[in-house]
Amino acid sequence: MPFNPFTIDLPVTEIIPTVKEHLSARNTLIVNAPPGAGKSTLLPLALLEEPWLAGQKIIMLEPRRLAARTIAERMASLLGEEVGQTVGYRIRFENRTSPATRLEVVTEGILTRMIHSDNALRGTALVIFDEFHERSIHADVAMALAREAQQTLRPDLRIMVMSATLDMPQLTQLLNAPVAQSMGRQYPITVHYAGETDQYLLPEMTARVVKQALRENNGDILVFLPGEGDIKKTEALLRRQVRDVALHPLFGKLPPGKQYAAIMPDRNSKRKIVLATSIAETSLTIEGISVVVDTGFGKTQRFDPQSGLSRLETIRISKDSADQRAGRAGRLGPGVAYRLWTKAAHERLQPHRTPEILEADLTSLVLDMAQWGIMDISQLTWVTPPPRAALLQASETLHQLQALENGRITEHGKKMHALPTHPRIAHMLLAAQENDQLALACDIAALLEERDPLPREAGIDINERIEALRRYRRENGMGKLKKIEKIAASYRRMFNMEAENGTVDPYETGVLLAHCYPERIAYARPGNNAQFQLANGKYAAAGHRDDLAHEPWLAIANLDAREGMGKIFLASPLNPKDLMPLVKQQDVITWDTTDGELTASRDLRIGSIVLQSKPLPEPDYDTHLIPAISEALKREGETLLKWTEKVQQWQMRVLSLKKWRPTEAWPDVSTPTLLMTNADWMTPYLANVEDPEDLLEIDLLPILEKFLTSEQKLRSEELAPPVIALPDGYEMELLYMPNGAQPILEVRLQDIFDWQENPKVDNGDMHVLLHLLTPDLKPLEVVSDLGSFWAERYSVLKPELVERFPKVGWK
Repeated sequence: MPFNPFTIDLPVTEIIPTVKEHLSARNTLIVNAPPGAGKSTLLPLALLEEPWLAGQKIIMLEPRRLAARTIAERMASLLGEEVGQTVGYRIRFENRTSPATRLEVVTEGILTRMIHSDNALRGTALVIFDEFHERSIHADVAMALAREAQQTLRPDLRIMVMSATLDMPQLTQLLNAPVAQSMGRQYPITVHYAGETDQYLLPEMTARVVKQALRENNGDILVFLPGEGDIKKTEALLRRQVRDVALHPLFGKLPPGKQYAAIMPDRNSKRKIVLATSIAETSLTIEGISVVVDTGFGKTQRFDPQSGLSRLETIRISKDSADQRAGRAGRLGPGVAYRLWTKAAHERLQPHRTPEILEADLTSLVLDMAQWGIMDISQLTWVTPPPRAALLQASETLHQLQALENGRITEHGKKMHALPTHPRIAHMLLAAQENDQLALACDIAALLEERDPLPREAGIDINERIEALRRYRRENGMGKLKKIEKIAASYRRMFNMEAENGTVDPYETGVLLAHCYPERIAYARPGNNAQFQLANGKYAAAGHRDDLAHEPWLAIANLDAREGMGKIFLASPLNPKDLMPLVKQQDVITWDTTDGELTASRDLRIGSIVLQSKPLPEPDYDTHLIPAISEALKREGETLLKWTEKVQQWQMRVLSLKKWRPTEAWPDVSTPTLLMTNADWMTPYLANVEDPEDLLEIDLLPILEKFLTSEQKLRSEELAPPVIALPDGYEMELLYMPNGAQPILEVRLQDIFDWQENPKVDNGDMHVLLHLLTPDLKPLEVVSDLGSFWAERYSVLKPELVERFPKVGWK
């Protein structure tokens, strides 16, 4: 008997007929429904008997592994079946499907691999993108490829995008799709603002607010913290300070058993406190939650195209994330949310989270596109186009790893793409296969993909971790290494080989890491104890007392890409003799950015590390000067060129329009992209440059304005005006922000008495944030809703203002 979703009392049932009607008539649909409405479980099941499915499958993409497992298990239980029958899931290194499976929940780039193995996705009738607002890079790539398949090979392939919070008009326009919206059943939530938070005292301040929430409310508490470290510190504090509660951490790398314990009711019926990362924002239903404590922070990986390195940063969340988090308290009844920031700070949060594709390492994406045969990535339909600077960096990396040649995928690149891992690790595994080092490479790959299993005081030598992993295998141990061994075993199965548990040769480890990260081969700087120059020209340091501090050569596996001197976390010693295949002879012409001299040399190099250099005759300035200046600008352009406030504001205006209007062809004028591509636009203006001082004389604004067409120049003035007129006719400059956040207007309160609402830009779609000032230009209030300010706050502030500034005609 077919499953009847209407027997389950969840809000999304109200839109099931609409969803069915749209998907019968069209091939693309957007579903907007709040958390807890049932969209992730009921909607896919409700579509299983639709005529257009005709025996084909539904594939649903989930951005998180725990959510994929949990949702598949929930759907299977609703059908009265085990996972792997009608409903199954596939995540990395785990497959719970069978020939009977008609609805697959997948994650971790698996959908992308399915499309690569069959461009037409034969046998699949519907692809569902769940929780699309999380904007993972996997979802964006899969969406681009699915749309390409739909538009070229499979017009009958249906795509359904589901989310709790989306910038609906933009997505609707981009996908040319209708929206089915469920209002859900969200109970009212009382929000308390606990004041500004010191990020460095986050565990202490969080514990204090959690204790307050315990005193003031009943029910279980969900606490949002940025990462595992903050969770563990907060957990330790609460274990000492509160009694008779069940404390549960919840983060992505926690073992599945402990993750399930966090989301299920406590077995002993104790009040539960769940300390979670952003993993708990959406798909997961955590039983019993009626109180949320939100620190307002999250973690994100940000990629620096200039260094080729990513770093994990703690950032302020966006407004939609804050709403998502608070909403977890209102699923069962009226709830309470405590926010560890002020109301004014809340108004300054950016409206939507930044898509991962704008900040991530794009190496895997570029290899995916090359495997597909796409040379011009911009030709695909992107919800958010990837930044050009990061694409160029990714392409350079793939050429260095021999995956691409002249922009096209090589046979080696195809083998790399077939392995379910990052291209760097795939290159290392294939190199190890040729040199009979696969067992060691599998251990290294698993360690690189997981969190360091040893404490920080263990030092930076990755060989200590390999020895620990092999000791774990010999002794059938337990603990942190269990998951690492599971991944290593998965790699060994791919290559049909056995584990090795003998002593590790650290120089073999070093060579394999050099294959993985050739730009991170590092040479000890003379006279600088524990400091190393990397092949990419950057510098990094180990601890002075570390066992590897005095090694002449290192292969670095993990480091923090800081400004100036980076910090090494994992590395292995290298034998210089093993580096000979990587040594290249180059004729190098360099423009000295201190005195403007042009020098030429014939170097033996590993990347930027010069092993030997012989001067060559003085180069021809007419031929070589401009290309040499262009190379210098790639490296040091942020200081060599004059990025005035006007130039930066012009960039912010254009980049804001690029984010606000993704379907329009606004150019990427971010500084990293401009510097990486400076040869394309800067060359005509370098003819008269003789020394670095001349570069500072170049007026960038009129040059950069040429990136816009005549029509775009007019539209930019209309949609993102640089100034705004006050009621008295006087014009004030607007301050545009990074990432398309709300523009800011700093203005004296008495100058806007005649305004009843905040001014707007972007054709009325974006409110300007008002930073109100006193008559002596001191900060007074941050206002996003001027009408509410006049109605509620002005009467409170007025008496003091009248007393301090009696000459102003206060209304």
